[in-house]
Amino acid sequence: MSTSATAANPLFAGAGTLFYKEVLRFWKVGFQTVAAPVLTAVLYLMIFGHVLSDHVKVYDDVGYTSFLIPGLVMMSVLQNAFANSSSSLIQSKITGNLVFLLVSPLSHWAWFVAYVGASLVRGVVVGFGVFAVTVWFAPLQMAEPWWALTFAVLGAAMMGSLGLIAGLWADKFDQMAAFQNFIIMPMTFLSGVFYSVHSLPGIWQQVSHLNPFFYMIDGFRRGFFGVSDVSPWMSLGVVSASFLVIAAIALRLLASGYKLRH
Repeated sequence: MSTSATAANPLFAGAGTLFYKEVLRFWKVGFQTVAAPVLTAVLYLMIFGHVLSDHVKVYDDVGYTSFLIPGLVMMSVLQNAFANSSSSLIQSKITGNLVFLLVSPLSHWAWFVAYVGASLVRGVVVGFGVFAVTVWFAPLQMAEPWWALTFAVLGAAMMGSLGLIAGLWADKFDQMAAFQNFIIMPMTFLSGVFYSVHSLPGIWQQVSHLNPFFYMIDGFRRGFFGVSDVSPWMSLGVVSASFLVIAAIALRLLASGYKLRH
């Protein structure tokens, strides 16, 4: 980073280098971090699409397989954005190489921008890979693409921030696995990826509306079909507010050095 750029943005000094390091970290093992999630999404599509395509009708003129694809794309974006920042931090803490970051003059803003930025890149890359492979299975349209882009970016940034919190909190891989298996996975699978919440009984519809993941999935799907279970503006408000709260918590933990300096 140039001297002038560093002087103009002291809070973000070094963020570009750390961001490059984080992107390179997951890209070097792309078969595991990119190709494997794409394969998993294709398997979901083949199984659920084959079993339910003739039995489930969600929107008029939209087949179940077509309905399923955007949900799988967004699920992949969210899960991989979370995995990127959380796995990077926990690995650095356990292997001990986090000390090299701690002795560098990086502000908490630089940490946040680099880790969340890299998470966003991984989430979007995996999501694009899932879309590129699954789009051949069913016809799709992009009725309102700006909604799809908005929720993909905002959702990935939110999950990257949440991954930061999880990575800071966890001291070992077991704790990280528990966070992902008992919080991230249930909230993702119960967000309407495989079904419309309108098909649920009344009480479960209300419960689903308490899940911020539902609004990310529903808003993203709006970009493809031009219809959604709730207003995309409501979804945007919920997701934006959730991101701001999670980002503020992550920044506060980074600023305080929570579980970074023992």
